[in-house]
Amino acid sequence: MSGLDRRELSAIFAGGAIGALVRVWLSQRFTQGDTSWPWTIFAINVSGSFLLAYLATRLQERLPQSTYRRPALGTGFCGAYTTFSTMQVEIVKMAVAGDWGLACGYGFASLSAGLVAIWLASAIVRRARLA
Repeated sequence: MSGLDRRELSAIFAGGAIGALVRVWLSQRFTQGDTSWPWTIFAINVSGSFLLAYLATRLQERLPQSTYRRPALGTGFCGAYTTFSTMQVEIVKMAVAGDWGLACGYGFASLSAGLVAIWLASAIVRRARLA
C-alpha cells in the first residue's frame, strides 16, 4: 500500500460520514409507506446527482485543482448521501406489494430526473463560466 494517501482517505471518510448522516436524518424525518412514492429517497438521489455534477464540473473546470475537495465532496459526501441501493429496495417493496406500475414509474423517474439534474448542474456551472 505504498501509494495510499491517508489524507485523501480521511477526506473521503469525513465527507462520507457527513453525507450518510444527512441522508439518514432526512429519511427518518420524512418517512413514507411501502406502497407510496418514496419522495424522500427520490429527492435525496436527484439533489445528490445535481450536487455531484455541480461539484465535479465546478471543481474540474472552474476552481484551482485541489487534492482533497473532490474526494471529500464527490466520493465521500455525495457517495454516501445518494443511495442507489435504497432506491432498489424501494422498488422491490413496491413490486412485492404488487404495485408494478409504481415500481416501474419510480425507477424510470429516478433515473430520468437524475440525468436531468446532472445536465442542469453542469450547464449552470458552464454558463457561469461564460458570463
